[in-house]
Formats: sequence, structure tokens, C-alpha cells
Amino acid sequence: MTDLSDLLRPDAVLMDVAAANKKTIFQTLATAIAPQVGIDPRAIVDVVTLREKLGSTGFGNGVAIPHGKMAGLTQVVGAFARLAQPVEFQSVDGLPVDLVFVLLSPVGAGADHLKALARVSRQLRDRAFLAKLRGAGSPDALYALFTADEARDAA
Repeated sequence: MTDLSDLLRPDAVLMDVAAANKKTIFQTLATAIAPQVGIDPRAIVDVVTLREKLGSTGFGNGVAIPHGKMAGLTQVVGAFARLAQPVEFQSVDGLPVDLVFVLLSPVGAGADHLKALARVSRQLRDRAFLAKLRGAGSPDALYALFTADEARDAA
């Protein structure tokens, strides 16, 4: 497993989020990220929505990784939501999404953005990990799953 504690803070991990559509999901996650980066949530929603118009970030198995680059950021940051009910996302497999990880990077962070996206994607392609996320009983348990690296797992 990969430790994502450099991307994700405990207060940006949400559970049982009620959302009717992508826009509501983006607004909820933007509101979770905004305090840590000092950027207006509407600007975050705009960046993620613009990227989503290029093609769905729903990559299958009920998972989406909306992402984008933003002026004003100093590092790559993320937020995660487990939805109360799956939402249509125009995913590649046609299935609705219930796990959403938003990833935001500074405008000049080309390689860092791609590396972070690859790390998150790799973890969210692991079916056993997805089952653990879907079975977690609290936001703290979800955060622990994202931040438990193999060294800690072995201890």
C-alpha cells in the first residue's frame, strides 16, 4: 500500500456524503479542501468541473479521481468522499461511483501531479483496498486506510 498522508488530511476525508450529482460531490469536496489551501471552494469546483468536461474521471469499479491544477496552491492536496449512494459519473465501465478522490496540484507541478495521480490511481485499482474503504466504519478508519503504509502494516 501507499501512504497518502502527504496528500490527504483527516478533515478532508468524508463518509456517507449525500450527493445527487457530480456538481454536489465537487462542492462538498471543495469545501473540505478550501480551509487547508486558502482558496475559495467555487474556484476549486470550477477547476475540477472544467477538467471533467474533457472526459469523465470515473475510471471504473465505482471510483472517480477528479483532478486539476490551480494557481495559488503550493503543494499537491486531496480530499476523499465515500458517498451514501452511488452517483452517475459517466464512468468508463458505465457503473455509478461511490468513492471519489479529488486531487489538486499547483499549476507548475506537471511531474508531481502525474506522480500523485498515479499513486492514488494505483491504490484505488486494488479491489481488496476498495472493499476495505467500503467497509470502513468511520472517517478516521478511512483516513487510516489511506495513510497506513506497508511498514506500519507489518508492525
